[in-house]
Amino acid sequence: MTDASYQVDAVHRTQTDASGLLLAADGTPLKKKLREALKVSRRRAFLLVAPLLLFIMASFVIPILLLLAQGVKDSTFSSIMPESTAILSEWDAKSDPSEEMAAALVADLISAKATDRSLATKVGTRVNREVSGAISLFKKTTRKASKMEAPFLDALHATDKKWKDPAYWKAMKIASQTITPAYYAAAVDKKYLADGSFVDQPEDRQIYVKLFVKTILVAGGVMLCCILLGFPVAYLLAHLPARKANLLMILVLLPFWTSLLVRTTAWIAMLQSAGVLNDIFVWVGITTDDQRFSLIYNMTGTIIAMTHILLPFMILPIYSVMKAIPPSHVRAAKSLGATNWTAFWRVYFPATVPGIGAGGLLVFILAIGYYITPALVGGQDGQLISNFIAYHMQKSLNWSLAAALGGILLVLVLILYWLYDRIVGIDNMKLG
Repeated sequence: MTDASYQVDAVHRTQTDASGLLLAADGTPLKKKLREALKVSRRRAFLLVAPLLLFIMASFVIPILLLLAQGVKDSTFSSIMPESTAILSEWDAKSDPSEEMAAALVADLISAKATDRSLATKVGTRVNREVSGAISLFKKTTRKASKMEAPFLDALHATDKKWKDPAYWKAMKIASQTITPAYYAAAVDKKYLADGSFVDQPEDRQIYVKLFVKTILVAGGVMLCCILLGFPVAYLLAHLPARKANLLMILVLLPFWTSLLVRTTAWIAMLQSAGVLNDIFVWVGITTDDQRFSLIYNMTGTIIAMTHILLPFMILPIYSVMKAIPPSHVRAAKSLGATNWTAFWRVYFPATVPGIGAGGLLVFILAIGYYITPALVGGQDGQLISNFIAYHMQKSLNWSLAAALGGILLVLVLILYWLYDRIVGIDNMKLG
């Protein structure tokens, strides 16, 4: 159909009403018809991507949200000890524990023992996170709870003198709160008290804030090292002849074909005092045999190993951007009198900033969550916040504290991402 015949057909298929409004062939306003067509098109597009959205929600978003919710929610105590929870919610945490509180505690322990003997241990574990010694106290009290008679407060005191200490009752009041800021407070080296206030943790227990700062500094250091090492390699990849560039690209991609655990273990062999690097330093004369460098089980080893592992993630984004820069730009600058350095710094380098930003952000986010390499190479001094998150998930089983630490780490990453967007602009980040 020619353009002229199409226009004639369109005239026959549309008409106007008395006010001049365009109408479709069935008399419906043309704008309404177009809106309906757009709705159908959007609905079809949404249905096409719906399976992918459902998969992402089910396997990624929902698990993360559920885990983060554990940082502020813990119903262990309230679900097992309902009567104590009700009484403790009305207690001001300043007056002495009452007979009603003791009676509710004994009743809950008897009920928990009748249901499942392990429930008292779970309650003790929850309270023990607030004050040490609670696990053994609850086990001992549960065994004798069925034989206790009023007055129950005196019976508790006779069972164990710890019940005379208000700290255990205050710890139970904190544990009885289903929604609690206690874990997030602990994640920033604070302690949540029964009266709702916050105090600093003792000096010897203030570790998490320092670890967050340390993790950010290490991730930033690894990112800078990757930029300094990756930029020249990406430049060579973009400007070498195709045959040599392909060979160099294989060397860059080779680490991806090797297990992360194998690469980390190889660095352990290379960095130890009798390892390859120290042998080279002794042979060259940088150091002596009895004064070898300490390159492992410290922060130095962590940064070296993480830089090597994450270097390809910096090289590839920079290379993809460099490959798209027209060589004529630099030649034009030189033809206008610019030196090689001026042409590079004023013309070429600014064009590579999107690749540097993409690689830097990618490396930083990966580095801030690394825990295998710091655990194997870093030792005690090279531990990052991710290692403590893994410890609470796998060893101490304090998932709520792990969720709080992970939530704070997520917020820090989002803040840095926002700062990057404000300073550089996320629209300028390119992967190729």
